Amino acid sequence: MSKDTRTKLLEGALTTLTEQGIAKTSARAVAAAVGVNQALVFYHFGSVDELLAAACRHGAEQRVAVYRDRLNDVRTLGELLALGRDLHAAERDGGHVAVLAQLLAGAQTQPRLAPATAAGLALWTGEIEQVLGRVLAGSLLAELVDVAGLAKAVSAAFVGLELFEGVDPAGAEHAFAALDHIADLVTALEELGRLTQTPVAPDHDAPPTAG
Repeated sequence: MSKDTRTKLLEGALTTLTEQGIAKTSARAVAAAVGVNQALVFYHFGSVDELLAAACRHGAEQRVAVYRDRLNDVRTLGELLALGRDLHAAERDGGHVAVLAQLLAGAQTQPRLAPATAAGLALWTGEIEQVLGRVLAGSLLAELVDVAGLAKAVSAAFVGLELFEGVDPAGAEHAFAALDHIADLVTALEELGRLTQTPVAPDHDAPPTAG
């Protein structure tokens, strides 16, 4: 029963963050969202900040799990970008972007939220790093790119685009279009590289050269 109550409180915290914002996310509000006594917040988590930190990790784990199979199937940068677009739309429509925005805002003034928010983002970064390592393996870029650093840059860019869309949807779409072009360019360069590295078979029917 206690595990069920704990999970309800985690989900209630995420719901309250989405609907009311971090400033109004209190023990009373979270407890009311799931229909339990607010004393249970302190029994299971000790404080509202600890509840929010745990909810951040819980939410990230749940969202990463939803996309893990699709991430494992990605074989090209174009496929990664296409998945990113799908993920972007689903996370926005599901209210998860709003939760992330509230946690990022709260972490600026409530230091105890920062490690949990960073850990939640690190779950995404770890998945992206695996994908990039697989996609770039054996490519011309493999020896030129710091995959771990690139994964962090991709995660940061995605978070930025998620939040940027809230104030400038057209600008966010423009940015996604630019990323599409970059992915196409990288793919074209990779294809060109493979062509130039393919040995040309000798033409046995050609006449011998003089000398």
